[in-house]
Amino acid sequence: MIIQQAGIQPEIAVQAVPDDERVWVPQAPDVWFRPLLLNTVTGSWCNLLRVRKSGVLSRHIHPSWVTGYVIKGAWRYLEHDWVASQGSFVYEPPGEIHTLVVDEVSGSTEMITLFNIHGAMVYLDADGNQSGYEDVFSKIAMCRAHYAENGLGAEYLDQFIR
Repeated sequence: MIIQQAGIQPEIAVQAVPDDERVWVPQAPDVWFRPLLLNTVTGSWCNLLRVRKSGVLSRHIHPSWVTGYVIKGAWRYLEHDWVASQGSFVYEPPGEIHTLVVDEVSGSTEMITLFNIHGAMVYLDADGNQSGYEDVFSKIAMCRAHYAENGLGAEYLDQFIR
């Protein structure tokens, strides 16, 4: 029997890398994310990011810190000389501008990384001007629309919202 205390959200225990491809939400060409936790109280989220066939996640900045753990493959930032390979832990300080890329230089053509994002992602153009914005609420909207379109149903996402 499960006993839940008033006001406390239940834990989440799911297979992180899903068997069902429909769970992956398109982010950009050859880039998808899989939500694991969308915290509307703290404005943070945790997801898997998957890149296939080499790809780029647009240049962006975070107003708060981000951590990552590489589960599969490798990737790098265009602005740095290091490569995050399978088993690597990554810390991104607040305010750092970076462009995530999976390519020949990183030594991989695909990757899956667990990211824990606190706050928002602000996308930037080549001149450093804001070109887009994502937060936990826009991520929720993206996921709901995707799941509604692919047969899982918009309510599929509810299990990950806190």
